[in-house]
Amino acid sequence: MQIIEDRRALHRIPELELNLPKTMEYLNNALSGLKCTLFSPVKSSLCAYFDFGKEETLAFRADCDALPIQEANDVPYASTCPGKMHACGHDGHMAILLELARRLDKKESLPHNVLLIFQPGEESPGGAKPLCDTGVLAQHKVKTIFGLHLWPQLEKGVVFSRENELMSHASEITVDIYGKSAHLAKAVDGIDAMAAAVELHRQVAAAENSFGEGVYRLMKFGKMVCGTARNAVAAHAHLEGSLRAFQDEVFDSLKDSLYAAAEDIRRKFGCRVEITMSEGYPAVMNPADVCRRVRNAAAFRELEEPSMTAEDFAWYQRFVPGMFFFLGLGDSPALHTVNFDFDDKILLKGADFFEKLAENFQ
Repeated sequence: MQIIEDRRALHRIPELELNLPKTMEYLNNALSGLKCTLFSPVKSSLCAYFDFGKEETLAFRADCDALPIQEANDVPYASTCPGKMHACGHDGHMAILLELARRLDKKESLPHNVLLIFQPGEESPGGAKPLCDTGVLAQHKVKTIFGLHLWPQLEKGVVFSRENELMSHASEITVDIYGKSAHLAKAVDGIDAMAAAVELHRQVAAAENSFGEGVYRLMKFGKMVCGTARNAVAAHAHLEGSLRAFQDEVFDSLKDSLYAAAEDIRRKFGCRVEITMSEGYPAVMNPADVCRRVRNAAAFRELEEPSMTAEDFAWYQRFVPGMFFFLGLGDSPALHTVNFDFDDKILLKGADFFEKLAENFQ
């Protein structure tokens, strides 16, 4: 089956970030000869435009980059690139879009043109925004864009989504607190960076808990390192964590709380506090009107809760209306792990769903 052959061939040649020459060569070869125009808006990207002579266009996006992970699977299609692996299912995403392209090639008419976007750098450093900034969506009169992600632990072969919140705005937080070391017997002569870090952590937790039910958010630290000896006041504390939310006002409120906590401990302890935050990706928010129109075109199952993970598909939604979906993998290994794999016959369900959208979405 060609869709499985595509997935496995792409799985063997994982590449990272914005440098995907083998992947682009494979995609070009697979799409050449079809009734579409191929072009590359940014490095290591590929677009296939199917012109059905209509005023407007639907777009479908697949991400193409892999992860810096050494694969542990003993399968014939395992990665041939040491230290690189398609551990997030992007090989499957590309295979779905290639299958969709072959189906589009056989169609005489559709209600709209179709633009297929193969994008680099979703994992890092973010390929969606540079691609959108080229103006490719406006140039091809894209009215709506769709994307999906393979998702472990959801029912196998079923497409899921929800209105509004789906995937969060996520920023990495790094906090460094600088105090002054002293022997514990003379702790009064020091400035305790560990105690300051504990107080910062307490205030951050209080800020996160200040929102009521139904507001999806988190601001937590997963790593704290401080001190060098059991009998010395810690001169430095280092914390690493994450801030995630969906609404900009919630995100900004939590961010303000973090900086207010830093200023408070600076005054209380006399220490120096430095905070750095990554820009991250915006939240993936599915507009209600697009969800309604999708339901009329192709069936999907409603998710009760959003995911606090992030996806740079959100940038497309800042330029045009769009909707994102999860395709359930059943009881598969987790994403971003050395043994991630899945039953690739599931990919046909993704291609079927996208084909229905291409035919029926109004």
